[in-house]
Amino acid sequence: MKNWKLRGNSDITSASTHSIARVNAHVKTHINQSDQRPIIPLSIGDPSIFPCFRTDQVAEDAVVDALRSAHFNGYAPKGGALQPKRSLAEYLSTNLPYKLSPDDVYVTVGAKQAIQIVLSALRRPDANILLPKPGYPAYEALSVINHLEIRHFDLVQEKNWEVDLTGLQKLADDKTVAMVIINPGNPCGNVYTRDHLKEIAETARRLGILVIADEAYGHLTFGSNPFVPMGLFGNIAPILTLGSLSKRWMVPGWRIGWIARSDPDGIFEEQGIVECIKRSLITNTEPATFIQAALPQILEKTTNDFFVKTVNILRKDAVL
Repeated sequence: MKNWKLRGNSDITSASTHSIARVNAHVKTHINQSDQRPIIPLSIGDPSIFPCFRTDQVAEDAVVDALRSAHFNGYAPKGGALQPKRSLAEYLSTNLPYKLSPDDVYVTVGAKQAIQIVLSALRRPDANILLPKPGYPAYEALSVINHLEIRHFDLVQEKNWEVDLTGLQKLADDKTVAMVIINPGNPCGNVYTRDHLKEIAETARRLGILVIADEAYGHLTFGSNPFVPMGLFGNIAPILTLGSLSKRWMVPGWRIGWIARSDPDGIFEEQGIVECIKRSLITNTEPATFIQAALPQILEKTTNDFFVKTVNILRKDAVL
């Protein structure tokens, strides 16, 4: 038998260096167990580990009802079942000047799979993508896996972490496929103003690129700036909005997210991006069917009192 050697995948190995989970696991294995001091977890955004953050009973009942109905034990359609897509379209259209349709929405296994699907769909020979610095490391990791060259633009601390749009424009060329913005910001916690978001959209239009708007922390704001969805400016530049139930409903383990197209001018269709997203969805698994089935009830029946309570806790803890 010939000697053989397992060769590692250099893309995956390189991508793992960008993983918060990898660093977190390393730290946990090197904790001094004899040290009795309490450890404050600051690395992974899982609100469910804190007793004060429990999801609303409406959400729990919706999942139980869907599961006990026995109607949702089979495979779900790629991209999501019709009713949850319709409910998501209505939910996301609330603050937009136009209405999204179910065809504008794709249901994913959390926001991270949404990132993977979008980056896979944008993959081109020699393509590059503009990512914020500081930013969420998953974008670096998944860009590497999808062979997208990473170009970082700065967020300016002295201007509440606004995008350095002048510097960003210098990074772009004819191989640039998209820019990523994270609002509310991760890890900086900033919330962009409506005016700055409009400037971002106008910059994307000048560069001829789309905007990937990561809004995983959407609506969880307690400062002077209210949350404004990037999709509001889809008539200026095409927007792909990524989101999930994880943070606003405190259920990251349920693994339900989405991609939404804000593109009233149909640019995504013209450029074949819609077809690329659909092809990427085919090669990925879909969210649990009963969680999808619960989504309409969760979105439509959760009262504002639940969200106000959550934000009040965040506000109080932020000033301690």
